[in-house]
Amino acid sequence: MTEKKVWQLNGFIGILIIAVLLLFSLFMFSREQIGLALVSIIIAMLLASGVTIIQPNQAAVVTFFGKYLGTIRESGLFITVPFTLKKKVSLRVRNFNSKKLKVNDVDGNPIEIAAVIVFKVIDSAKAVFDVDQYEEFVEIQSETAIRHVATKYPYDTYDSVELTLRGNAVEVSTELASELQERLNVAGVEVIEARLTHLAYSTEIAQAMLQRQQASAIISARQKIVEGAVGMAQLAIQQLEDGNVIDLDDERRVQLVNNLLVAIVSDKATQPVINTGTLY
Repeated sequence: MTEKKVWQLNGFIGILIIAVLLLFSLFMFSREQIGLALVSIIIAMLLASGVTIIQPNQAAVVTFFGKYLGTIRESGLFITVPFTLKKKVSLRVRNFNSKKLKVNDVDGNPIEIAAVIVFKVIDSAKAVFDVDQYEEFVEIQSETAIRHVATKYPYDTYDSVELTLRGNAVEVSTELASELQERLNVAGVEVIEARLTHLAYSTEIAQAMLQRQQASAIISARQKIVEGAVGMAQLAIQQLEDGNVIDLDDERRVQLVNNLLVAIVSDKATQPVINTGTLY
């Protein structure tokens, strides 16, 4: 069901008409014209039954004996079809903070994840008639989308360039918002933003995964250090030989490279040993 506009009249004009009708009925009573007086009172009561007040960023869904007539979206005092039910729907921007959900990432590791969803109603008819309790619908679909997105990616990895939950929060949030929008279109709800607010390994594996992360980080750092050390050793030998500073044979090259690698790669500060004699 799609939202449409219902017949409405400015409330102040309507109240003025009601007042005129009531005064006219009193005048008719004084002239002993009971029929016209009763007709005026009935018309005034019909108009009064359609009076409604709409707050800013609020809509009123108007139904007449179960039939949807339309929606009033403007704020103010209005008169609409008499004897109708007017259900108020908030059009304000709202937040939904999900609970900390325990799910398994794509590698099967249990993680805890939570998100905040910013949304608002853009179609009051769908929100009222197409789903039952659209606020609860938003909550359930949000948690379902969070679980689904969390199972598509690993929590973290140092071995590849694939998307991860921890390292690509922006991309993951964008996908979460897109998937959630598809789920909430039926309820006439627009997803303004979706952001992860909590992401961590589950408590039972948190310590083990921390050690794994530390080991992976150390290995990755060592690889960078070795690559840098080899490059520095090659550059040192090349500059020494190109500048004719010293003529190195194979044995001296090996010893120089060995000393440079030890000095650069070592965890602790190296202690230099000055050779005052010959290398042979």
